[in-house]
Amino acid sequence: MSRIAICGLSHHTAPVEVRERLALPAPSIPAALTELNHQAGVQESLILSTCNRVELALCLEDSANLNEALAEFLQKQGSISFSAVDQYLYKLEGRDAVRHLFRVASSLDSMVVGEPQILGQLKDAFSLAKEMGTVNSQLEQLVTRAFHVAKRVRSETEIGESAVSVSYAAVELAREIFGNLAGSKVMIIGAGKMSELAARHLRNTGAKQIYVTNRTYDRAAELARHFDGWIVDFATFRQTLPSVDIIITSTGSREPILTIEDMRKVMKARRNKPVFIVDIAVPRNVEPAVNEIDNVFLYDIDDLQKVVARNVRGRAEAAEHAARIIEEEIQWIESRMREREVSPAIVSLHGRLEEVRATEFERYRTKLGPLNTTQEEAVEALTRGIINKIAHGAIAELRRQGAQGDPTVAIETIRRIFRLETKE
Repeated sequence: MSRIAICGLSHHTAPVEVRERLALPAPSIPAALTELNHQAGVQESLILSTCNRVELALCLEDSANLNEALAEFLQKQGSISFSAVDQYLYKLEGRDAVRHLFRVASSLDSMVVGEPQILGQLKDAFSLAKEMGTVNSQLEQLVTRAFHVAKRVRSETEIGESAVSVSYAAVELAREIFGNLAGSKVMIIGAGKMSELAARHLRNTGAKQIYVTNRTYDRAAELARHFDGWIVDFATFRQTLPSVDIIITSTGSREPILTIEDMRKVMKARRNKPVFIVDIAVPRNVEPAVNEIDNVFLYDIDDLQKVVARNVRGRAEAAEHAARIIEEEIQWIESRMREREVSPAIVSLHGRLEEVRATEFERYRTKLGPLNTTQEEAVEALTRGIINKIAHGAIAELRRQGAQGDPTVAIETIRRIFRLETKE
């Protein structure tokens, strides 16, 4: 017998200074997997190490001591002792472990619920474990099912559809205005982190050209390199504005750097083509009155936060739906595991009855006299039919017990009645 366990820590349970000590750099994971799989009682293993979590997924012998295996593994790694990290660890087994794995794959356990990155990281971890030969049976089946669950959650809920970061909310609003952002031109005014993230999202959605301007030239040049963008001199950036569709501002200026008069000139040069402005700065970089100009769509940080709050509520509802999907999938995987549990007993029963049939057939063969091929096949079919009917009730009951609950009593009863050998 074996059991599934997951042990680890995440942003939910441990501060970053603990997570970083336990984290395994990618080049060291193959050796760590080999070491982990050599621990007493460990049959299969997978290591998932990201900036927000370090988890070990294990298939253990029924008699294995999880704490002892972890303590020895951590001692071999040398980065942190078991006693130092134990208070931050979660150790889950059985249904709880399955639920946790499904939640991680579906991004319900992530810092940003619905983000897709964790699924790719889990797939990479699984591929490496397969390559190293540390997953091959029960754990492989479980992780493969986790990928299926994540796909169901993505396709049957809207958990990943709406923006839950300010930078991505800006992109979502831009889509509402322009529809397709492919080919759009963007001006980044101020090279802060949030502007960089918004520009990255815009580039990923098809923005054609990104202009960058900043009071400090070197910072503008650094940001422009990230996006193959063009650097615009801060003193003359307004001359470029008529050619851009989206403006993102995030400077430290205490006074507006774009006034209503500036934008009237821009719109005249654009022949009133729509322009989308995201003012992430506090204090604001753009005069609020700019929003009164036709075809200028101005949003500030509060507007974006409202979009984020709305979408967070939407993701919470989607997460509830996703949790119901996960519970359905847990029932399915438990049913499969119980079916695997009764399979050896069914095979043993078939083998025992076939042994009895063959022995009795040979014993009576001389009494039957010479049989031609047709007669021999008929006797074989008759006797096999009899043992199949005898076995049918017992097998049906084993499968029923396996599907509905704990089949241990039924398995032991069948073994005693038919004198089946006990497989250790």
